[in-house]
Parts: sequence; C-alpha cells; structure tokens
Amino acid sequence: MNNSPQKSIFLVSACLMGLCTRYDATVKPDTECRKFLENHIWIPVCPEQLGGMPTPRPAADIVNGDGLDVLQGKAQVCTKEGDDVSASFIKGAQEVLNIARSQTIKGACLKARSPSCAVSGITGVAAALLKQNGFQLYEF
Repeated sequence: MNNSPQKSIFLVSACLMGLCTRYDATVKPDTECRKFLENHIWIPVCPEQLGGMPTPRPAADIVNGDGLDVLQGKAQVCTKEGDDVSASFIKGAQEVLNIARSQTIKGACLKARSPSCAVSGITGVAAALLKQNGFQLYEF
C-alpha cells in the first residue's frame, strides 16, 4: 500500500514552464511558478495553440472589455494589425476547460498580462471561462 500523500493536479500555462508557446516564440520559464508546482502534478496548456493559432503568432489584446465579455460576444480579441482572432481564443478556452473537467484539478496557474490567461487586470478569455466554471486560479 502506498502511504505517500496524494499530489494535487494543476493546469499551468505552458509558457510558464518554459515550453515554446509564447506568441513571440521566446522561452521564459517562471521560477516562482515552477517552485509552486514542484511537489504537484501539472498539465501544461496553451489556450492559443489549442485554439489553432501558430507559434509565433501576432500579438493580440482584448478590445472593449475583458475575457468574459469576449465569451459573451461583447468584446473582441484583436491582433495589432486589427484582425479579430476571438474565435480562436474562445475555442482554446473551451479546450482548456475540457482538459480541466477531465481531471481532478486543484487549480490553474496562469500567465499574467495574457489575453488568454490573465487573472488580474483585464481577465483573459481562458481565465474567465475557468473562473466561471468554479476553478481556483493562480497568476504568475
């Protein structure tokens, strides 16, 4: 019988763990996030890649609202060139939610200042959907 304590499972923005998923294809692991997750099981996710967007990809921001507004069709996610990429962000957020629901997730560690993952400031699309569905969010 295994008497070791049960490890919690977290979703984590893949870029925080050093995977090449950032919009500009730079690799910037977050040491604070890695330390937070070192005794847990983590599942890396990138909502933008899960939504079908490539890496690298044009930088994008939420316009006229926040992630919840995007989910409700009241705001858009647009690239600096003005292309509306909201559908990809919504699809990616839904895929992340599907992954979260398929596991016993303790929470999600998400990237600050991201149009997908930001928890504070302008909430990202995936963060808004996870929060709306009762998941605990942590921001790095």
